[in-house]
Amino acid sequence: MARDLNKVMIIGRLGTDPEMRYTPSGSPVTTFRVAVGRQWRDSNGETHDETEWFSVVAWNKLAEICNQYLTKGIRVYLEGRLQTRSWEDQQSGQTRYKTEVIATDMIILDGRENRPAREADDDFQPPRDTPRAPRAGAQQPPAPDIGDEDIPF
Repeated sequence: MARDLNKVMIIGRLGTDPEMRYTPSGSPVTTFRVAVGRQWRDSNGETHDETEWFSVVAWNKLAEICNQYLTKGIRVYLEGRLQTRSWEDQQSGQTRYKTEVIATDMIILDGRENRPAREADDDFQPPRDTPRAPRAGAQQPPAPDIGDEDIPF
């Protein structure tokens, strides 16, 4: 049986600060735009730059994380799927369409020192489920003793 695939992976910079709101049922949703650049040379050897803008939507826990840690200018990796929605324009009566990336995963690619300043950045706390490095001087548990007979090959 053939399986369909709708997967998007982009690396770019936020063009706006994220905006978070809540649905009537209380689910958080965060939206923002990401600029992705591309460079190529034509047959004359001239370099051309092109920027593609993506509208991104994150839901639930990812929406909260994006709203808390992302700011304009930060470089991110986003993974998700494309979704096109339509609505009736109130003024013209025309049907309008918008294609968005529905994010399922996000990784901040800028180090803390390269990120744009943010008011609450001094209070940065990683999400609860993020593994933390042990503190300096903390006791490490001893490594398990593995002998040759424990190796499966």
